Amino acid sequence: MIHVKKLPFMAVLICGSLVLTMLMGLRQSMGLFLKPMTIELEIGREVFALGLAISNLLWGAVGPFAGMLADKYGTGRSVLIGGALYALGFWALSEAQDGTLIYVGNVLQGFAMAGAGFSIILGAVGRAAPPEKRSWALGIVSAGGSFGQFAFVPYASWFLSTYDWHFALFALGLTALTILPLARGVAGYAAPPAARGAQSAGEALREAMGHSGFWLLTIGFFVCGFQVVFVAVHLPAYIADKGLEAWSAAWALALVGLFNIVGTYTAGVMGTKGVKKKLLAGIYLGRSLVFIVFLLVPVSEYTVLAFGAALGLFWLSTVPLTSGLVAQIFGTTWMSMLYGIVFFSHQIGSFLGAWLGGIFFDIYGNYDAVWGLCVALGFVAAALHWPIKDAPMARLSAPARA
Repeated sequence: MIHVKKLPFMAVLICGSLVLTMLMGLRQSMGLFLKPMTIELEIGREVFALGLAISNLLWGAVGPFAGMLADKYGTGRSVLIGGALYALGFWALSEAQDGTLIYVGNVLQGFAMAGAGFSIILGAVGRAAPPEKRSWALGIVSAGGSFGQFAFVPYASWFLSTYDWHFALFALGLTALTILPLARGVAGYAAPPAARGAQSAGEALREAMGHSGFWLLTIGFFVCGFQVVFVAVHLPAYIADKGLEAWSAAWALALVGLFNIVGTYTAGVMGTKGVKKKLLAGIYLGRSLVFIVFLLVPVSEYTVLAFGAALGLFWLSTVPLTSGLVAQIFGTTWMSMLYGIVFFSHQIGSFLGAWLGGIFFDIYGNYDAVWGLCVALGFVAAALHWPIKDAPMARLSAPARA
């Protein structure tokens, strides 16, 4: 094993935040391409949506294994490979002539997101951060993903309106290559060998599987994935179907990212007070209420932008709280692996949110049923998080709040 010198905590925090800025910002722009690609290629929305759904499912399925390797060997090489695959996936999408390369590009990106995404970066930051700053740090790095959405959705929209979707996707692929040098910043942050010796990966899995809170977190995160990916993929098309200009959809998604910087940072700070599960319940409840208001008011540029801003406060603020609860209850030794399992549930929800949106539109010509599911699932998730037992495991000799 090659030992890599660790950088200071703040360097890890900055580099990890920038990786997620690139990764999530470029990812959240994909909904802008749904309508132009499906029209030119003469394919149904289900094909495009299924491609993104497969990507999300692979991201989740591979995540626990990538997390286990990152916990053991460090995150640098994982992020490096992930960044390269991400760029290659955009290139494949830019060359699509039918549904085939849409699927190929999304498969590549699914593996890329598993190798460089939230599970990997949060694990490195969680281990690098002092325990008293961990929840705050997880909030900061999660906000990096939100800033990426604010910055890169208009960026992608400009390429799309100035050139065409082929060149726009190629440009996003070139942009993704900037992830590669950032991998050095999180390299070397594996769990200490002594900590790994105290508990094996199998023992950590058995412990988590026997804890009711782990299952409630896992089921609740399914709802998060369903809601955010349905909105990210289908909101631009939904707004265009209502007769509004394309800029309103791009800026709505950008405002989701901008306001979620506030929401995610606030969640991270408030998470240090030991109320993570209650905050999570409130976030899911808040999302459902925002959906209800948006569906009841007349659709206009103003209501679309207001929706983006309101939803942004609840968007990725689940991430520092969910990952923080994993660290708080089970410790940070196998954090990437355990959070990766919780995140897999998120990605199953993402798969269904993206795919069902396409299926229901192709069948019924609208998204009404899926909006209804988003509302109902939010209430279910709020109820599930309240009874979580969040006390640290007794084996943790010096338990500290994440």
